[in-house]
Amino acid sequence: MNTNHTLRRILLSLVLLLGLPVLAQGQELIADQDFGKGPNEIVVTFAGTVDRAMVEDPANYRVYEEQDPDILLALESVVLAADQKTATLTFKEPLNARLSHVVTISHLSEGGGTAAFTVMKPYLGYLFSILIGALLINNFVFTKYLGLCVFFGTSKRKDTAKGMGLTFTMVIVVSAIMSWFFYQFILKPYGLNFLQIVVFIGLVSLTVQAVDTVLRKVNPALFNAFGVYLVLVIANCVIIAVPLILADNEYKFWESFMLALGAGGGFLLALYLMSSVRERMELANIPRTFKGVPIAFIVAGQFALAFLGFSGLVIF
Repeated sequence: MNTNHTLRRILLSLVLLLGLPVLAQGQELIADQDFGKGPNEIVVTFAGTVDRAMVEDPANYRVYEEQDPDILLALESVVLAADQKTATLTFKEPLNARLSHVVTISHLSEGGGTAAFTVMKPYLGYLFSILIGALLINNFVFTKYLGLCVFFGTSKRKDTAKGMGLTFTMVIVVSAIMSWFFYQFILKPYGLNFLQIVVFIGLVSLTVQAVDTVLRKVNPALFNAFGVYLVLVIANCVIIAVPLILADNEYKFWESFMLALGAGGGFLLALYLMSSVRERMELANIPRTFKGVPIAFIVAGQFALAFLGFSGLVIF
């Protein structure tokens, strides 16, 4: 038994010694890799010129998401540029660019070199794109029209708007973090996903109650200015939408934090912009039938049209 075990170890060592140089040789051929401009593209840049027939053969490729190595992605075509250094891989289905993809290319050289590499966007850039996406591109108020009750009710004065925006941001960040922990370590492992909404609303209510108690003692003036709208945060669509989005997209901790921070910052930005205009409208000559809520809806619609200019913006 010991002899057989020793022989296996010797054979395995020989295989590794013979295979590693070939793998290293293939790895040196790859100079750069990244997701392409299209939603279903990966661009690979080689260190030198390569054989067109070998590179453009889809049978030489094995591509999968790092978390699902058993599910291979269907490669539709490979096109090598005229300089014979840049290859564009086109897949049949759009790629999930927020996940790492493993690409293995065989027969890159005459000796049968194989290169295996991971394609992924810079993580910090990805986190920043989540923040900017929730803040501007997919602003929950001006593009998704959520949380309008609190938005119109607390955007009459700048001081109230800033206080409400900061309070809302704090509540949404704390509740989102707690929701992430509950989802990842309780709901998901024990198959209790159907309780998502109930649990998330409970966590939001707990956070709002804590803020209500603290604000009542620390800043009574701001607490009185909020009035009933602080309690209405519990029923705000934005504050429950964030935990549902992070659960649906399987966000990690920092991704969830950036989503919550961006959503809170976007709500603060919307409140401040709206309050700035509504203060000036008090001095404007507005027809009596449009005063109050009607003109507020018109201004909000104009802001929404302006924010549509951010749609399609890609940072990373």
